[in-house]
Amino acid sequence: MACRISEIVIDAHDPERLAKFWADVLGYVEIAREPDGIEIGPPGTGFGGPQPTLVFDIGDRAEVSRVKLPLHLDVSATDRDQEAELRRLLELGARHADIGQTGEESWYVLQDPEGNEFCLLRKRIDPVP
Repeated sequence: MACRISEIVIDAHDPERLAKFWADVLGYVEIAREPDGIEIGPPGTGFGGPQPTLVFDIGDRAEVSRVKLPLHLDVSATDRDQEAELRRLLELGARHADIGQTGEESWYVLQDPEGNEFCLLRKRIDPVP
């Protein structure tokens, strides 16, 4: 028996704003709300489904650290090409991030509204049923 990632917890200055951004990016819906955070996940499955849920949590700290995390998310479009998905992500509030790319990469490095880096990969993948 193996483990499976069920949730990814992300500390946020504004959990509401990040939950909305990532729900729009991933096609997720709000599945739980607590006083200090919001959980989003795939519609109809939620926690325990084939994809992990995302929890945006202000936690017990007054201020979330701005130290670069040793982890980031990669996303791939499921129903459009990379350029169309890039336009959609930018319209949702993502912005380009410069981490020293050469311009020859097959992916885009972006930041969510709080500056967390993520990459938009070129290859389109099938949606999870």
